Amino acid sequence: MRHALVTGASGAIGASIARRLAADGLRVYVHANSRLARVEALAAEIANVGGDARPVCFDVCDADASAGCLAQVLADGPIHVLVNNAGIHEDAPLAGMRREQWTRVVDVALLGFYNVTQPLLLPMIGERWGRIVNITSVSGVVGNRGQTNYSAAKAGLHGATRSLAQELASRGITVNAIAPGIIGDTPSAASFDAQTIKRLVPMGRAGRPEEVADLVAYLVGGDSGYLSGQIINLNGAII
Repeated sequence: MRHALVTGASGAIGASIARRLAADGLRVYVHANSRLARVEALAAEIANVGGDARPVCFDVCDADASAGCLAQVLADGPIHVLVNNAGIHEDAPLAGMRREQWTRVVDVALLGFYNVTQPLLLPMIGERWGRIVNITSVSGVVGNRGQTNYSAAKAGLHGATRSLAQELASRGITVNAIAPGIIGDTPSAASFDAQTIKRLVPMGRAGRPEEVADLVAYLVGGDSGYLSGQIINLNGAII
């Protein structure tokens, strides 16, 4: 059985990804920062339908906490599939943005990416097979007013995706990013009413978390081994 880790699984997108990977037969470690009860409930839900899910809780910005928890996870075997989904919003125009707002958003996305991904790489390389998917945002592609911190963080993940893909290509490991647009049941979607969504999205609707999960499932499947280093826009034809 292959093992997967989904960070930020306490949110709608992460939870949908975890459900889909478990349904596809992977053991899924479902991560939360502080909302342990949510991922415990998610793991129980997955187990109730025959899947294998295990909750883990740590702050991805804390190197020691991340390393300690990941060492326990690796004691059960290497992670074959990593979905870096953890991320936060602290929106404000840059002229009025506090240093802490910039630092927290960038650290969760970029420092968190390092703290989670780096310890898992050598065991994954030893398997000569792996799939890494970074969940980013349309904001990292085109920018968005009031989200300079968030856009910078997600754009940084795009660069990391492309570089890491080149480093790991000869080892049977792919690295890709999904840049969703407006996805329902998420904090970013809550700020858009139906009319605004129709105006911004050519398809006239918000995406569904399950649609992100479906794309992740393809990227981590056995037929996607030649697709790597890509930023895939999932946004209803916004761009």
